[in-house]
Amino acid sequence: MVYVHLAEGFEEIEALTVVDVLRRAGIDTKTVSVSRNRIVTGTHGVPVESDILYEDADYGRCDMIVLPGGMPGAANLQAHDGLTSHIKDFAQKGKKLAAICAAPMIFGSCGILKGKKATVYPGMEETLEGAEVSAESVTVDGNIITGRGPALAMEFALTLVKSIMGKEVSDDVAKDMLCIR
Repeated sequence: MVYVHLAEGFEEIEALTVVDVLRRAGIDTKTVSVSRNRIVTGTHGVPVESDILYEDADYGRCDMIVLPGGMPGAANLQAHDGLTSHIKDFAQKGKKLAAICAAPMIFGSCGILKGKKATVYPGMEETLEGAEVSAESVTVDGNIITGRGPALAMEFALTLVKSIMGKEVSDDVAKDMLCIR
C-alpha cells in the first residue's frame, strides 16, 4: 500500500501523476488528506477528493509514504506532527519514503537525510539538512527517493514503480503511456 499525502496547496501534477502511474502498475495507492476535509485544493485551485483522511490511515499496512511538493502544500505537510512522526518511523525501519519538488525539505527537517543523496526544487538545496545534494532529476538512495519538480513528475512516478515492482513493470507502464525513456 502506498499513501500519497495531500495538504492544502499541494502541487497537482506531482500528486496526481504519481497516483495515476502507480495505479496503472497495479499498486494499491491511496490519497491521504492531512486536513480535516477529504476535499483538498491544490496550489493551482484544483480540488481533489482524497481517498481517506489521515486519521483513518493505517500506517502498519503502508509500504511507502509519498509527499508531493507545491507551496504551501509542502509546508503544510511539514507542519503535521503525526505525518512527520510516521516519516521518522519509516526511515528508522528502512521503509520507502518519496518526495518531490519542495517536499524533500520535510525529510531534511526530520533529520533523515544525513549521509544520503537527495534532490529538491532548485534554490531549496539548503533545506536538505545533512544530505549530499544531487542535481539529478530523480535521486534514489536506499529507501529514499527524491525528485526535483513538476516537469519530472512522470519520471519520479515511474521510478517509484521501479522501486516497488521492478524495472520490467516500470518499463511496461512507460511503454503503454508512450513515454520515451
